[in-house]
Amino acid sequence: MKMIKNFKWLLLVSLTFVACNNDDSNTAPVEEPATSGSASFAKYVALGDSFAAGYSDGALFKKGQAGSYVNLLAEQFVEAGGGEFKTPFTSDNIGGLLLGGNVIASTRLYFNGVGPVAVDGLPTTEVTTHLTGPFNNLGVPGAKSYHLVAPGYGNVAGVATGVANPYFARFATAAGTTVLADALAQAPTFFSLWIGGNDVLGYATSGGIGVDQKGNLNPATYGSNDITDPNVFANVYSGLVTNLTANGAKGVVANLPYITALPYFTTVPYNPVPLTVAAAGQLNAGYAAYNGGLQYAVSVGLLSAAEAAIRTIKFVEGANAVVIDDSYLTNLTAYGIPSYRHATNGDLMVLPSMSFIGTAIGGDPTKVNGVSVPLADKWVLSKDEVAEVKVATDAYNVTIKTIADSKGLAFVDTKEIMTRLSTEGIVGNSFTLTSTYVTGGAFSLDGVHPGPRGYALIANAFSTAINAKYDSTLKKIDLSLFPIIYPKVIQ
Repeated sequence: MKMIKNFKWLLLVSLTFVACNNDDSNTAPVEEPATSGSASFAKYVALGDSFAAGYSDGALFKKGQAGSYVNLLAEQFVEAGGGEFKTPFTSDNIGGLLLGGNVIASTRLYFNGVGPVAVDGLPTTEVTTHLTGPFNNLGVPGAKSYHLVAPGYGNVAGVATGVANPYFARFATAAGTTVLADALAQAPTFFSLWIGGNDVLGYATSGGIGVDQKGNLNPATYGSNDITDPNVFANVYSGLVTNLTANGAKGVVANLPYITALPYFTTVPYNPVPLTVAAAGQLNAGYAAYNGGLQYAVSVGLLSAAEAAIRTIKFVEGANAVVIDDSYLTNLTAYGIPSYRHATNGDLMVLPSMSFIGTAIGGDPTKVNGVSVPLADKWVLSKDEVAEVKVATDAYNVTIKTIADSKGLAFVDTKEIMTRLSTEGIVGNSFTLTSTYVTGGAFSLDGVHPGPRGYALIANAFSTAINAKYDSTLKKIDLSLFPIIYPKVIQ
């Protein structure tokens, strides 16, 4: 019996977009020439992660790099005295990476009319082919805050073991250098710093795999998916800004959005299981022993009645929530009782679960993922894990704003921007941008990184903050000049 509708309905959407006549701050002013005010853009360096690099549609590729918010910002700086801005471009618009001829990162995604699929072809960007710098765009996909000060992070010899970053290894000035050192060596007069997203993102996109149960944060260990301890973040961030401003450079920094604003976590509903009365009855019969075990646990004092109610599995006719395995529930495995419960609207299904929920294990119609077979942790960011990410993000943002104010830097509230995208939308140049997957216009097909128009929106937010802080008159970018997603073939 087929109990789950195919999830393709989430992707069978029109690429028609709402146009509005409202004007806002994204409309390009033309009344006056661009000026730098009290800032100097003569030597601009940009530090950050995949957003600064221009990562989009699940890959780094030339067209995406050219449209990164820092590249767009550097173009705006030119009219106001900005100098050359060098970017370590990849070799193609296919995306992906090679290490010694072996593919280590997949090609970019494009929309084929039904859903996102990978572009055909093999990557041609070889990590071991070193680029001659220095480069102004020091955005490194995958970088966490402390990676910017980690010696050897760009050592190609460490890429295969995960000690070094393949993107930085392509253009680091020396094997033992740091991202910060390569920035300072250029004696910047102006910098941008937007870092910290990856300090929680790996944990979130993996469904909360990476820290101890209950979310204990250990500042001595930094696994690929661990949440960075807020105290470690504060120390690293303070050091970054102190060094960047030591010789009088001015700059702009940005805080971090909540992951709940990203389509990667908001596209797949928690309750996508449509059932008939008969199907619901069959499932309830299958979970009868589990529910009975919960009541036994209550009777012998192992479990509260309130938690037993939360854990009880009961399907009904109509829409139903998926069943998940939640490690934050009282551990009763010693008594043969697993930690199952229905998901709630506080739990976030990660984007890849779209193609997993409702599939049958081995073609067995009685073993349906998310229904008769509970979802493992990697498919769900539970409400408790969401709370952990929020606590860390809030702490990071306090640090960022405090340091920005103390150093007199321009400040961009990207948390507010991303929240608006996920609620009312943002209007610019007669387009309404939202965080809706595929059609919203702000995000790319990987559900995390902006698309071309989203990056342009961010660049405008940065220039607005710079103008406000330094009395500069940078012009705004016309969002209509940018597509919402890239096609299969990029000219």
